[in-house]
Amino acid sequence: MTAPQAEAAPAPAQLSAAAPVSAPTAPVSTTAVVLAGGHESDGGRDLAALVEREPAVHAAAAAGRALGEAVRSALAATDGPVCVVPMTLGRDPKLVADTARALRWLAAGEGRGRLALTEPFGGKDHLVGWLRAAASAGPQRDGAVLVTAPAAGPFEDADLFRIARLVRQYGNHRWVEVAFAGGDPDPAEGAERCRLLGAREVTAVPASFGPALRTELPGVRDGGPLLRPAAIAGVVAARTAAALHLLGHGEDGILAGLDAEHGHGYAHSHGPGGDHTHGHGHGHGHGDSHGHGDNHGHSHSHSHGQGHGHTQH
Repeated sequence: MTAPQAEAAPAPAQLSAAAPVSAPTAPVSTTAVVLAGGHESDGGRDLAALVEREPAVHAAAAAGRALGEAVRSALAATDGPVCVVPMTLGRDPKLVADTARALRWLAAGEGRGRLALTEPFGGKDHLVGWLRAAASAGPQRDGAVLVTAPAAGPFEDADLFRIARLVRQYGNHRWVEVAFAGGDPDPAEGAERCRLLGAREVTAVPASFGPALRTELPGVRDGGPLLRPAAIAGVVAARTAAALHLLGHGEDGILAGLDAEHGHGYAHSHGPGGDHTHGHGHGHGHGDSHGHGDNHGHSHSHSHGQGHGHTQH
């Protein structure tokens, strides 16, 4: 595994497979963590086990009403701060922005001074490294890696093809292909393409918090999960610690999170001869940021929808 897993600091609060529940009558002064889930975690459902095993994680919920309810429950369950972690692996900036929108009103009311939006769980550079590490367990000489993920939108799906190309470029596999559950190509089609290219064995690795294969495929080795539970908890703990530090200086991360989708999707094209440019006062670097270690120099750029939660113990 790569650097973010080395961040396995003590992990934050508890999650459960149920919808957010009512808070205990006697709040305690501890930090509570809420995980915001999008298409990379099946709306937070793939994070339910983390809620169960990590005492600091109060709930996991999809951005929107379910997230708002989970955050209110967490605020009622503790007198301390509540940190919300957008659980994206770098391909869901909309999750960050939707989470920020859900928190904006709470931060102005009952969550004033206690609510923080953390940096996203991971970025695209992290995902490349995590996929390389997961793929290394499979046969390399005559084997292919099939990177799988739930289908999302055209831009999010296109991002995965770019990421797979980088996994191949900097890894040891001759073939790295992409497939989408519920999309095109689907895992069966992706595996067949690997075989047609000459691969003798195909290993599926998830670019998500869920399994590599929702349904077993003949002749395809399941190389998941992408990250072990302890590694996920360690990254969540590191994001939470950094957010608490900033909250102590009056920065809750929400304003920056609202801008997370900027530059994502279609370019601002105005057609042939459209000489219209947008003078945004900040540059956007392209290519890899070579983020060795974890989130060095990241600005607060933060990124959808069922909830898993439990009461604090």
